[in-house]
Amino acid sequence: MEADPKRPQGSGFGAGAEDPAQSARLARWTGLLRTGGSAALGSVALIVVQLVVFIVWPPVHTVVDVFGLMNENPVLGLLSMDVLLLVNNLLTWLLYLGLGVVLWPVSRSAVTLVVGLGTLQMAAYTASNPALDLLTLARLHAAAAPDERAALAAAGEAVLARWNGTAFVTYYLLGAVVLLILAWLLRRSAAFSRATAAWALAAGVLMLVPSSFGTVGMVLALASLVPWSVLCVMAGRRLLRLAGCRLGIGRRDLPGSR
Repeated sequence: MEADPKRPQGSGFGAGAEDPAQSARLARWTGLLRTGGSAALGSVALIVVQLVVFIVWPPVHTVVDVFGLMNENPVLGLLSMDVLLLVNNLLTWLLYLGLGVVLWPVSRSAVTLVVGLGTLQMAAYTASNPALDLLTLARLHAAAAPDERAALAAAGEAVLARWNGTAFVTYYLLGAVVLLILAWLLRRSAAFSRATAAWALAAGVLMLVPSSFGTVGMVLALASLVPWSVLCVMAGRRLLRLAGCRLGIGRRDLPGSR
């Protein structure tokens, strides 16, 4: 992935901000910049909500408990099955699109990989998440005759087993690769600080071990939430500033603004 030789030179944060061509280019993408920045901050908010839900209502793991929770409280049952992560993945994808606009002059090939692999990542998780499947099976199980429930329970077991299978591991490893490429891009961009790139690198490294890989994977998954959240806040605020939203500094951060 070779950097574009036409990118603004300078290694400091904000270097190249006086480039009028860059200013005009970003002005055409204000809506996407604002969407990506807002999505990044929304991702952090969803992570907090998910953690609170898991602390107050610990997730269930057996088919009997899952079916019972789905029938007693469908909303809580869906939350227990990480349905919020589906929304969070959409927000993450929007963040990647917003970052891609700013990072395009650094390396078009790398940005294409980030967006392309990021899209595959989200598709893999959507395929792996069992929330709606289990809700449907739970309702069928509750309405079924006693001699039919064993088959529905077995189907539920199969769905739960698939949850952390190939699609989920693919999602997780693709996420790590995307973050590592993103860290490379951010490090070479004059629009973002080196700290932003460092947090992306830390999140990517911690995601190299999927959360389904035993205790080590779960610990690293929880640890990865810290650099990911910091990255979202830093990158999200920067995108909003580049879009002209007033967050402390405001339009002075727009390239070419004086």
